[in-house]
Amino acid sequence: MITMPNLQTSLLDLVFAIDGSDIKLIIGGGFGIYLKVDYVRRNHLRTRLVAYPEPRSTIDLDLFLCPELLIESTRLKPLAEALAKLGYEVVPGAEKYQFVKPGPEGSDKGGVKIDFLTGPKASFLSTSVKVDSRRARPDPSMGIHAHPVDEAPTLEEGIISVPLEGKLSSGEFWKTEVFLPHPYTYSMMKLFAFKDRFNDEDKEFGRYHALDLYSIIATTTEEEWSSAPDLIVKHNTHPYVMEAGKLVLEYFADPEGMGMIRLRESPYYRNDYQIEEFMSVLQELFPSIAGQV
Repeated sequence: MITMPNLQTSLLDLVFAIDGSDIKLIIGGGFGIYLKVDYVRRNHLRTRLVAYPEPRSTIDLDLFLCPELLIESTRLKPLAEALAKLGYEVVPGAEKYQFVKPGPEGSDKGGVKIDFLTGPKASFLSTSVKVDSRRARPDPSMGIHAHPVDEAPTLEEGIISVPLEGKLSSGEFWKTEVFLPHPYTYSMMKLFAFKDRFNDEDKEFGRYHALDLYSIIATTTEEEWSSAPDLIVKHNTHPYVMEAGKLVLEYFADPEGMGMIRLRESPYYRNDYQIEEFMSVLQELFPSIAGQV
């Protein structure tokens, strides 16, 4: 079974292997939320909400690559070499943007999966990168592609640095830093992920996306919240931001909205969650549609 410490060791190993390069890894997904909760607790930071969940379990690492790394693809060489050195293999059908490190004795059990993602397809206009809805393919190829995420137009804005420390697989203690998306960006991605999954039984009806969205809002620090108005004003007419506002209104603006129902269905849900405050903050983040629909 993969645990958060297993994933932390795997991420440490990877960052250690690319130490000295200019590759900045932005951590998304469930493990990014785990790192954020740990960061907030360790530093006793004030957050938008007081009650936030224990990080949910996850089995993979979602690693965002800044678009310029794919545009200037030779900069990815240290990362490709690190993956090979650490024993990662491509995932059939998702070659070069999903990798897996088999578990003990080559089994799937206990393995670690990495998904590489990047910013919107529009980031690659007038570049040599070939991009479609599934992947961005650098030219020249360095053996790494990335899945473009159109709902992350603000991927590189307001990212925060968090410490990452612990024992490498070698047993050596090491300390470094990685980066997390701004809650504005993180929330937008989760809104779209929820929209795609709330009726999908195989994906737990999007319950974990609803939970993640609550966690992101709850652990937003005072510093992050102070920078949110600039992002709101700058991007409020972006099509994906406007669509995010519609999703908030449809799923998360009423206690009986489907998003709120799925949140309450989560096995991590607690009665002390600040539901009204959560809904209010979401509508503050994505207000461009709120007064128009």
